[in-house]
Amino acid sequence: MKKTAAIILIIIMVFALCSCEAPTGYESSSQTYTHHTEQTESTDQENSNKKGNGQNITQTGFTKPLPDEYLRQADQQGTINELTYKSKDYTGDMSAISKKAYIYLPYGYDPNDSDKKYDIMYLMHGLGGTAEQAFTEYEGAGKNLIDNMIQNDVIKPMIFVSATFTEDDQPQDDLFLSMTEVLSFHRDFIQNLMPAVESSYHTYAQSTSDNDLKASRTHRAFGGFSLGGVATWQEFALDSDYISCFLPMSGPYRWFSGSTDSQSKAVCDTLESVVERHHLDERGYFIYACTGTEDELEPQIDIQLDAMLKRSDVFTPEHLVYYKMKGGKHDMYAALNFIYNALPLFFQ
Repeated sequence: MKKTAAIILIIIMVFALCSCEAPTGYESSSQTYTHHTEQTESTDQENSNKKGNGQNITQTGFTKPLPDEYLRQADQQGTINELTYKSKDYTGDMSAISKKAYIYLPYGYDPNDSDKKYDIMYLMHGLGGTAEQAFTEYEGAGKNLIDNMIQNDVIKPMIFVSATFTEDDQPQDDLFLSMTEVLSFHRDFIQNLMPAVESSYHTYAQSTSDNDLKASRTHRAFGGFSLGGVATWQEFALDSDYISCFLPMSGPYRWFSGSTDSQSKAVCDTLESVVERHHLDERGYFIYACTGTEDELEPQIDIQLDAMLKRSDVFTPEHLVYYKMKGGKHDMYAALNFIYNALPLFFQ
């Protein structure tokens, strides 16, 4: 995973240097960076928010340990369906293609019960990953975690969609292509994936018209790990009209290098403009940003989140929290820990 994290840093840097729209930057290894807000597990009433059954959540802190038993098979198990949907080659000639996504349906889901509605969360893999990975890697640990969280009433029964930014759902080592596909994925999401999924399963969208998909945004979440975290920030920047909850795990919005003040300011200006232009303060949104204390990408995440948290009048505890996993590395286990900690705070 260290090699994967290093590769991701390289490709984000390449796109930062190549794109006139993206701020560049990352601090070199010879520099130090101190996060301005101390990570704490104690409650700070002035820097906190009530989420999930009224529990008080501080804006920064450490994640809770993931119970080992949640990675074992639950008694009440959901099912996984494969969905093939029509899309386009957004990074090529715009020709018609077919893509796959994998749908988790909770235990007791009845396809004939159209009155029962479910919140939905879309998940995105990292570099070299595939769509089914969220539910199959580590002997199905991701699916086991969701099953157990639902069975133990940690979260309500909900639908999960494991998607891909690649065209053929095959692992690929073309770094430039991967980042290009991540940056164009939001078009696939809006035009193809979301309508295909939500016309097939019982979500809160009354139909797949643009208006109805926007009207149901408070019941829709998006999250991803590593390069999928980059995709999650892109979804916030571009698709917040359709999504209200975001889980960017160990992935920054952009790469930072050299002197970071102007670059982090540019990123924050971009994200703040999203809040203002889409009236998100009034409409509601929540970002659970996270990384591990031993993750190679931690300095990247720190730079971005430090700058965002300093804009406390914009990114308030109600809308943004930043949590770290003690000892967390750039791996699947950290991603599972983040999912376990974040999901109870969504859809409140």
